[in-house]
Amino acid sequence: MFDLSGKVAIVTGASRGIGRGVAVMLASRGARVVAAARGENAAATVADITAAGQQAEAVPLEVTDSASIERMIAGVLERHGRIDILVNNAGIARDQLMLRMKREDWDQVIATNLTPAFVIVQAALKPMIKQRGGRIINISSVVGQTGNSGQVNYAASKAGLIGFSKALARELASRNITVNVVAPGLIETDMTKAITDKAQGDWAGQIPLGRLGTTADVAAAVCFLASDEASYITGQVLAVNGGMYM
Repeated sequence: MFDLSGKVAIVTGASRGIGRGVAVMLASRGARVVAAARGENAAATVADITAAGQQAEAVPLEVTDSASIERMIAGVLERHGRIDILVNNAGIARDQLMLRMKREDWDQVIATNLTPAFVIVQAALKPMIKQRGGRIINISSVVGQTGNSGQVNYAASKAGLIGFSKALARELASRNITVNVVAPGLIETDMTKAITDKAQGDWAGQIPLGRLGTTADVAAAVCFLASDEASYITGQVLAVNGGMYM
């Protein structure tokens, strides 16, 4: 099940957290993973994957730089000749109440979380269309569905990814390219580990399943949407949030 052997998968923001978990699980299913992140940050992810006998390579990527994106896509095509799976995961948060939020905090979040999805997809579309198939999976957030105080910029960027994906899914369906969204809830990452046990307990109390999610929970959803088993699913939001939002 979810055999991705022979597939070439690009994962942005693959150095840590959800991106790293997605890259590792895609590789475990047989995909050749291109782990993209700033500088050499994805090297540790690739080391873990290759140590397990699976295939991966690290590539430098600055998602706010269109030239960097174009170089990354061109390099993948030169080395592998195709792109089967594209996971747009890279993102940042710059939280602040609306009255105090600086314009630069708004601009940086939109420029990192939303605009790169447009640029990367546009660069990857020609090879996907030529091979008449592909899987595009955009990582949104429960906050893009519910909103959250102090996160108008982040919520707007993640909600924007949902609208972007639904419109794109309609455009590309005739080309056998599916476009879907995974919307994680509260996930155990380095960021949440730094928060106090009490705060984590308060969060877990808002979740019907009674716990924070793991990066493996999110990665499993991505692997499903990337697989042949999900070939009749497009334009959908798969919520991985423990029931926090229904």
